Amino acid sequence: MNPLMKPVAISRWLAREVDALVFRPPTACTYNPLLYARKPHEAFLTRYARQGVEAILLGMNPGPWGMAQTGVPFGEVTLVRDFLGIEDRVGQPPRLHPARPIQGFACTRREVSGQRFWGWVKDRFGSADAFSDRFLVANYCPLVFMEPSGKNRTPDKLPATEREPLFEACDEALRRLVAWSGAGLVIGVGGFAAGRARAALESACRGLPIASILHPSPASPAANRGWVTHVERQLRAHGIELPRGPRGGRPGRGAVRRLREP
Repeated sequence: MNPLMKPVAISRWLAREVDALVFRPPTACTYNPLLYARKPHEAFLTRYARQGVEAILLGMNPGPWGMAQTGVPFGEVTLVRDFLGIEDRVGQPPRLHPARPIQGFACTRREVSGQRFWGWVKDRFGSADAFSDRFLVANYCPLVFMEPSGKNRTPDKLPATEREPLFEACDEALRRLVAWSGAGLVIGVGGFAAGRARAALESACRGLPIASILHPSPASPAANRGWVTHVERQLRAHGIELPRGPRGGRPGRGAVRRLREP
């Protein structure tokens, strides 16, 4: 790989790498939205992935009613369509779990994490372009894992023999994305993503600060008590200046101050 490959090329490389991996029970089905939702995913990258950003906001892996449907990280259907302005054809994984259909932009289920995340972006920054001038949003792992019941299975629950080759590919893709973007900070959305960012970047990107913020999942009691308030406090502690209202824009060079632990 060219170390300065563009995000679409990185995504296509990662899609091929992880699609060749084998996952055994209790993983019953694996979805790769980088392949079957390639059109909206690459539309998101082409339109909103920019160089010179202050930070990468890194999620864990796709949610079944978010990126699994739209190809966009934290990709709640209505916000991807109406706020990000992305809607395109979504195909089907080779094997479908009956409890987790892929309906693309016709999906009527709402992903709470995506509603919280992109809803906050809309309310605080005003436009997706203003936000994307400062931040790049990505997921560490592009795959969705399901157990026989249809229950979501997160990457950290995989056995070591399956985790290691998966993490090797995801680490490399993250390193390439950081190199291309020139981001001055990587912020894990949740502890898992922050931990993987540290593991992937500590030797390759010495001196690059890694931070974390609360994940917007409804499974988190803290997120349910006011995710926006909690996360904005964390972001400010990490040196991120936020717009005072929904006007967006970049506060100016030097907006990212020295990283401090919250």
